[in-house]
Amino acid sequence: MNPRFSDTITEINGRTLDLLMQRPKSYIIPHHILFIMLVYINGKYVPEEQATVSIFDHGFLYGDGVFEGIRAYNGRVFRLKEHVDRLFDSAKAIDLDPGITRAEMAEIIKETLRKNGLKDAYIRPIISRGVGTMGLDPRRCETPSIICAASAWGAMYGDLYETGLTAVTVCVRRNPPDTLPPNIKSLNYLNNILGKIEANYKGGDEAIFLDRTGKLAEGSGDNIYLVKDGVLYTPPTINNLKGITRIVLLDICAELGIHYEVCELGLFDLYTADEVMVTGTAAEICAITKIDGRTIGTGVPGPVYKKLLPAFQMETQNSGDAY
Repeated sequence: MNPRFSDTITEINGRTLDLLMQRPKSYIIPHHILFIMLVYINGKYVPEEQATVSIFDHGFLYGDGVFEGIRAYNGRVFRLKEHVDRLFDSAKAIDLDPGITRAEMAEIIKETLRKNGLKDAYIRPIISRGVGTMGLDPRRCETPSIICAASAWGAMYGDLYETGLTAVTVCVRRNPPDTLPPNIKSLNYLNNILGKIEANYKGGDEAIFLDRTGKLAEGSGDNIYLVKDGVLYTPPTINNLKGITRIVLLDICAELGIHYEVCELGLFDLYTADEVMVTGTAAEICAITKIDGRTIGTGVPGPVYKKLLPAFQMETQNSGDAY
């Protein structure tokens, strides 16, 4: 039975719904508002519709800020320390003082999950330069904005983990590290988005970036790997993000006795690989079975991927910071 507004319904998920109580008693509560997400923003936890920033916040005006994407599995935050460290490293690289400690940020992340009752979730902590003026001078921003949101999010690619992704290389080149280093997870993700737009038009599930010299870089939001004759290869993290999941995957390779090499790669290596796969916090680990119309290997996820996937899933379910 669908709940209806009445004098007896005053809260859902333990939260007072004063705004909803103003509706007519006959109004049926839509399914999507049966759970109201609480967002941390500058010291307070507020309902998502109240989680707003000033239009003069430089994160909004200029993409002047940094972020992380983190997952929680089974009531544990996966690789929390590594993600917080990377967040603060990104902030340091753009000369942004968060105004809080790493331990405080970690607690904000865990408390956001607790307040929303989430055991499996995707978490988005953000540090922006804060409110300033229309000019881009960061000295005009006195106090950074600290935001953390979390929501339930399952397998990003659905059934494609079993069949593999279709990918396309895109004309957009990855930002050169001497202009905007890819290892800064900044709020300006237009480079990635432009690649994703091109992949969408070309019918690809994922975009593959090359750098300006034609070397393999990464996907639109994930690191990339190829397998040839049983050896796993991946590019060095100069022209691509130092992925947390990448570190986990290479550790698993070492544990399983799968030899891997970090080296520069090109289109030839990609097209002639026995297997190709990507990893990322959102994507987790997923095979690519077609690139630019070419079938990769046998056209189905290969044996190395099939070893790595269950090992990665076991790692996510049995490790992390409990909250």
